[in-house]
Amino acid sequence: MISRIDLRGEPLPEGGALRDLLPRAEFDVEAALEKVRPLCEDVRHRGTAALIEAAARFDGVRLERVRVPGAALTAALAALDPEVRAALEESIRRARLVHRAQRRSPHTTRVVPGGSVTEKWVPVERVGLYAPGGRSVYPSSVIMNVVPAQEAGVESIALASPAQREFDGLPHPTILAACALLGVDEVYAAGGASAVAMFAYGTTGPDGCAPVNMVTGPGNIWVAAAKRYFTGRIGIDAEAGPTEIAILADATADPVHVAADLISQAEHDPLAAAVLVTDSAELADAVDKELDPQVAATKHIDDRVVPALSGRQSATVLVDSVEDGLRIVNAYGAEHLEIQTADATAVAERVRNAGAVFVGPYAPVSLGDYCAGSNHVLPTGGCACHSSGLSVQSFLRGIHIVDYDRDALAEVAHHVVTLAEAEDLPAHGAAIKARFEWKVPGK
Repeated sequence: MISRIDLRGEPLPEGGALRDLLPRAEFDVEAALEKVRPLCEDVRHRGTAALIEAAARFDGVRLERVRVPGAALTAALAALDPEVRAALEESIRRARLVHRAQRRSPHTTRVVPGGSVTEKWVPVERVGLYAPGGRSVYPSSVIMNVVPAQEAGVESIALASPAQREFDGLPHPTILAACALLGVDEVYAAGGASAVAMFAYGTTGPDGCAPVNMVTGPGNIWVAAAKRYFTGRIGIDAEAGPTEIAILADATADPVHVAADLISQAEHDPLAAAVLVTDSAELADAVDKELDPQVAATKHIDDRVVPALSGRQSATVLVDSVEDGLRIVNAYGAEHLEIQTADATAVAERVRNAGAVFVGPYAPVSLGDYCAGSNHVLPTGGCACHSSGLSVQSFLRGIHIVDYDRDALAEVAHHVVTLAEAEDLPAHGAAIKARFEWKVPGK
């Protein structure tokens, strides 16, 4: 079901050559960009009418309005299964604990007497958050986007999720209930690239959505392409691709756990990546044997799990040692990385590239998806080598406040003038000289 890549017996290559040996899903955002461009521009020119037309075309729903009435949010929360509500509330509580600790305070550095630089952190004014609504319903993604934005101090939060035919054109009721629990009352039944365009351009009228400064949240390739289209006009978190799990395991790992965790990510999408990296051929064989009965016992077998596990993006990678395995997972840069080895904590400390690291047999990715307190909106496609997951920091901007008095400027003025003239920018130097009866030092 899952292919093998045997890298034993030869020295591992370096850099890009090593990355090229590893499995990865095809995810051509650039090609999708040309298809979303007319959808985005349609929203720009026709606003709500374009959103209603897109819902009819892509979601099979004829909407009367795009903004979700407040009464629908209240009703969804009232009808929510009590156990689901309790689980969502606990997820919110733990996420707040972690994200509240990420808040940043202003810091002032006294550079010289009379001269200081203060860095203050200012939240983005308005954000648009996206909650997918295709193959599955993701109230957890509502939590993972809303909580860090709220803890950062964002004043205006709007959320969009696709209209659902079986719910009279509203987003899924569990999405609406999660919004109600979090106090988010500006919710739109809009999906895909059209939702991103709504946030970027804004719309007018009774259902109008004011434009936002930033859009975050996972989605399909059309959402990723729309984010790329609007980058520069708005801030984005990332161009999220298919989900990924990599597991670095040795002979001490339990094959039942490993197989279950690979399947847990494979059920998201047929392009989901499930990668096992191990120095134990015996473990690899045992995991293969476990996959068959566990897959047979799960849901979404033919449309998601089997295509994901058997696709080019998934594989078992055999290596000579855990040390080589570390090189592999650092080259791969997984969205989710589990460490199931002897002394897993020490191994995890040496990971450089991963969206999130899950240590030992009792920290599976599923825990992080819902109730660890960590954020599950994470970099995919190898972007963990340069990008981070969603956090409070994602919604903050650092602003430097420069405060120098006359003496502090005078002390460094000749250096500023010298550097300005070295860069052939004499007006920069003149702006300094204008403040003093200028004399060249030493003359």
